[in-house]
Amino acid sequence: MKRSMQKVQQGFTLIELMIVVAIIGILAAVALPAYQDYTVRAKMSEVILAASACRTSVTEARQTNNAASLPTGGNWGCEASQPTTKYVKSIKTDDFGSIAVEVNTANLSQVTGSVYLIPTVVNGGISGWECGPSVVGISKYLPGSCRSAIATAYTVAGSWVAN
Repeated sequence: MKRSMQKVQQGFTLIELMIVVAIIGILAAVALPAYQDYTVRAKMSEVILAASACRTSVTEARQTNNAASLPTGGNWGCEASQPTTKYVKSIKTDDFGSIAVEVNTANLSQVTGSVYLIPTVVNGGISGWECGPSVVGISKYLPGSCRSAIATAYTVAGSWVAN
């Protein structure tokens, strides 16, 4: 009686390893750009937070003052001309109470421009806010609630008031 020899597989073949490496490469090629976008969006939340803090100051000033005694541009109490955080270069306001938060491109090179918050004024009070980018190309880094075309189109005599 002859003994039959059975072949025992020990490890993976070269082709199996190459297939696994190819699959991992494809997944990385798809995931890496999405991950980079998410990290920029997380950094932009700091810009939105700076605008929100200024929004509170403007809303309070509009509620407590009459139209004749409202602050002028650059005097709403929340402006900053120097970098205030790692991702915020400056915060500016105009006579109407609109807010422009400029992105610090030294630390966030994927985004250029500013985020605008424009108040909707009804009977002297603020009934809501329009939020949007100064440059349409950065919309993908902003929250869905901050992609208003009205805010993007907003200008004040061609420039924002420096404080």
